[in-house]
Amino acid sequence: MGICIWKEGFVTWMLVIPLLQLAILCCTVFKMTRSSLCIVHKDPLPILHEFYQPGDLIIGGIVSQVFLLHETFSFKEQPRRILIGEPVSVPKYYQNVLALVYAVKEINENSSILPNITLGFHILNNYYISRMTYKATLSLFTTQHRFLPNFRSHTQKMLVAVIGGLVSEISDNIATILTLYKVPQLTYGSFSPAEYHENAFPSLYQMVPNEVYQYKGIVQLLHHFRWTWIGLLAADDDRGEIFLQTIIPMLSQNGICFAFIQKLPKRTYMEKLIDLFVEQLETYPLLTESKANVYFVLGERSSVSVLRWVLFLAHIMSKPTLGKVWIVTSQWEFESLTIQRSWDIDDFHGAISFTVHSSQLPEFQNFLQIINPFWAKDDGFIQNFWEQAFICSLRMPNGHDENHKTCTGEEKLESLPGTLFEMSMTGHSYNIYNAIYAVAHALHAIYVYRLKHRRLMDGRNLEFQNIQPWQLHHFLKRIIFNNSAGDSVHFDEKGELVASFDVTNWFVYGQVLPLSVCNDHCHPGFSRKKKEGEKFCCYDCTQCPDGMISDQEDMDACIQCSEDHHSNKDKKQCIPKMSTYLSYKEPLGITLATMAISCCVLIALVLVIFMQHHSTPIVKANNRSLSYVLLVSLFLCFLCSFLFIGQPVKVTCLLRQIAFGIVFSVALSSVLAKTINVVLAFMANKPGSSMRKWVGSRLAHSILFSCSVIQAGLCTVWVSTYPPFPDSDMHSVDGKIVLECNEGSNAMFYCVLGYLGILAIASFTVAFFARKLPDSFNEAKFITFSMLVFCSVWLSFVPTYLSTKGKYMVAVEIFSILSSSAGLLGCIFSPKCYIIVLRPDLNNRKQFLRRKK
Repeated sequence: MGICIWKEGFVTWMLVIPLLQLAILCCTVFKMTRSSLCIVHKDPLPILHEFYQPGDLIIGGIVSQVFLLHETFSFKEQPRRILIGEPVSVPKYYQNVLALVYAVKEINENSSILPNITLGFHILNNYYISRMTYKATLSLFTTQHRFLPNFRSHTQKMLVAVIGGLVSEISDNIATILTLYKVPQLTYGSFSPAEYHENAFPSLYQMVPNEVYQYKGIVQLLHHFRWTWIGLLAADDDRGEIFLQTIIPMLSQNGICFAFIQKLPKRTYMEKLIDLFVEQLETYPLLTESKANVYFVLGERSSVSVLRWVLFLAHIMSKPTLGKVWIVTSQWEFESLTIQRSWDIDDFHGAISFTVHSSQLPEFQNFLQIINPFWAKDDGFIQNFWEQAFICSLRMPNGHDENHKTCTGEEKLESLPGTLFEMSMTGHSYNIYNAIYAVAHALHAIYVYRLKHRRLMDGRNLEFQNIQPWQLHHFLKRIIFNNSAGDSVHFDEKGELVASFDVTNWFVYGQVLPLSVCNDHCHPGFSRKKKEGEKFCCYDCTQCPDGMISDQEDMDACIQCSEDHHSNKDKKQCIPKMSTYLSYKEPLGITLATMAISCCVLIALVLVIFMQHHSTPIVKANNRSLSYVLLVSLFLCFLCSFLFIGQPVKVTCLLRQIAFGIVFSVALSSVLAKTINVVLAFMANKPGSSMRKWVGSRLAHSILFSCSVIQAGLCTVWVSTYPPFPDSDMHSVDGKIVLECNEGSNAMFYCVLGYLGILAIASFTVAFFARKLPDSFNEAKFITFSMLVFCSVWLSFVPTYLSTKGKYMVAVEIFSILSSSAGLLGCIFSPKCYIIVLRPDLNNRKQFLRRKK
């Protein structure tokens, strides 16, 4: 009896297994009663593509070299095999078959491993269909050409291991059956996560390193090329979901974003292909218009096949080429069907693939040289492969195919393009080669173990052919050897091969490396600023503020320069700040120094004039000695300005404010004494006035001394507690280090300045009220003007001083000193000098007394 299984998937098969076991049990019972119902005459669903070679021990192989285009099951009629045309061969995967055959041949010819034991193989095609995968796997447990699982004739040899399959779904389908029998399975293609295998498929060994290593490598590759904006393409199935769940967090943690996620459908039934291609072509603009120039693809074979068809149809429909960089996983191979052999693959220019590491075996290439359509009579794959690879026919021509070229058998595999067949060993073939040797070494370890313990076994089970498949697990997990290429082969604790991936660039890049970013890179001098509502890979670029730089592209934040450095114009580099101070070499310093010298010369001239005319009434008027004190103090005030020009040092910093405070207090004290003296002189002229005793130089000198001593006391306290010192200001002026004198105590500075203000206001007030006193030469009037100028200068000084920075603060103070001193000089002494020099006729006692009356 025959049972057809049409439902695909692991769950369905688990439901079918009890039915199969029940059928087998019934058949066994009927066989015992010699009932004709249990006789299986013919396999109702034969596998047309297989390769069998007998041996003492058999290694099974499930390959994916041929597929069938089939219809959807309607469940309205008995399921049947419907072939749409001829079976379609994938020529490139025929090497997988040859790799298995070659490895078995090499082992059988090697006397150092498994002596006196011949390995055989049974390779079956699964047609990329789950139900046929189950069928092929069960066929390994039955007599050839008869589908009766669990029945083995006395001539059938023992199955010890199975090699397969190409993609994860096939591997899982095979493992579902083999796990029940505890037969070791060595998969050479993609696989489900190891955690799933450990729990569900303990008999599975993976000849491919864990895919997580691929993902880590790809992330490093993206970092190397600075590709942060990529497209993700994955199969529209559970494996694709697992891929996305794994890779997206890894990308995010490494600063990489995905522009889109495109699901690639699996190969489907014939009548749905047109709808599928139309549906995929509708999403083609997403691929072309995306700013992402790098696409990361989970390269499951069926999905990649659909992608190639879509790209081919897009060219036919004159759609724009993609021009993208493809990064693909190890499952991707640029294999082509016969119909695709002439297709242009420019869309994959620059593709980077992570391939399973493979070393080339020169003897394998020699083995490929002998392959022809008649090299092995039991090779059920060769006819379809040869005919479709070389586009010829091995059958005799008839009326229907007169125009079809007949194969000569002399065609050479090396003449085929690489997308159809490769002479160098591919990664999948290398995995199969290593898998066969792993099984052989495990069997040899059992062989050595049995010889070593022959006596202990007491003659039982000495035949090596009686080995059970489950016995290999202990040795497979611990096996380690070097293959003929010198590569080490062994498994880790999870049953995964310890190996590496190769990075292959399918074409060489042009002169310009492609960019794949959400927006242009932020150049040095700019930092990234996140765009609201968009992924973190999309950002604006903002220039660094003064004092900060960015010296690399795409910096998240600018770097603060040290205090003694500042940012250059482009904000790309920190450069040392230039020291600055009010120098004699710059125009401002020269101007102020010239003004000070001019004032000193002028006041010296006035002093000379006064000394030459010291006996004249106008010089004697209002206390001649106070006039000399005032002139000397003003001269010293002009000289004080030189302490503020030049590089600040300890001495000049200590003297400049102290000298300024004391000298100015002497000048203002003498002005105040003069003003009080005018008032007292007027009051003393009244008959019977008691103020006569206060008129004279004694009171004036007392006022001068006492007012000056107070300022001197304030300065002494200042110097004793918080003296001024040389300092540098790093921050006030951009790009400059201002060398300055730190006042030590701002409070003391403003106390000194405030005391001068008190003297000035007192002088101004007294002079203001005495300005209209009758006198031939009322000096109070001129003192009033001088104090008005003085107070105006210093009242404007404070806000101006506080609002300026650096050397300009010093310049403001110098200008205030010069202008206020010049105001006193001009307002008080210019009228006297005018009379002395230009109107000497007025400078006599008679004229002075007359005018006084």
